[in-house]
Amino acid sequence: MLTADAAAFQINGKTLVSDIDMAIPPGKLVALVGPNGAGKSTLLKLLSGEIKPTSGAITLDGRALSSFTALDLSRRRAVVPQSTALSFPFSVREVVLLGATVPGFAEPPEHIERMALDCLRTVGLLALEHRLFTNLSGGERQRVHIARALLQLAMAKRAENEPGILLLDEPTASLDLAHQGVVLEEALEQARKGLAVMAILHDLNLAAVFADELVLLSAGRITARGTPAEVLKDDVLSRAYGCEVRTNRTPSEGVPFILPHYIRAR
Repeated sequence: MLTADAAAFQINGKTLVSDIDMAIPPGKLVALVGPNGAGKSTLLKLLSGEIKPTSGAITLDGRALSSFTALDLSRRRAVVPQSTALSFPFSVREVVLLGATVPGFAEPPEHIERMALDCLRTVGLLALEHRLFTNLSGGERQRVHIARALLQLAMAKRAENEPGILLLDEPTASLDLAHQGVVLEEALEQARKGLAVMAILHDLNLAAVFADELVLLSAGRITARGTPAEVLKDDVLSRAYGCEVRTNRTPSEGVPFILPHYIRAR
């Protein structure tokens, strides 16, 4: 299990996150939510091993994350950042195949090819496998990188007691309504297959529908954690976001949905 214990990160005298205690258990989709500047991306970088905490600890199965080699980490976790710069004239298929180029991921080429196409099919981009990545829209590029991460985790050799971890930084930010559902349904499906999945989401309504657990971050600290019904409350959200928030319930399923209460100047 990936765990943060009193984790904090400071840079240039500024504290970006502090006193973070949380876990991402296998089989669950955890949504990290909160206002801009709350420290969500910093926390994801800590959990991925991209940066080290300045105090506290990030551990994987009880072992300090910093003690894992890059190869060991690549077998255990895949990361889809908020944006990725790629200027090489790679095809969509070639970008996805990067997920299987990690040393030690040796598999028969035909198996890798088949799995890469399966991952593209999963995110709805199989028809674009030969298109240049640089010619894609922002949302299509994001889905290609999700397919790459899925291939990485599918190709990695792990013991049964070593579940994979998928970390997604705003995976739906550039997507239309239909593909938001496609991506989060797949994230939830990966969790049901045994992965530990965490996604940073700005859309609280998507988080309410798809997440098993919400972690609300505000000013670098966790201010609420629990099921969507436990976290998505008027007072909790209004304090975190600094505006009046009204939580409602869908008529049939009773899932929380959020409406900010804006007052237009006249």
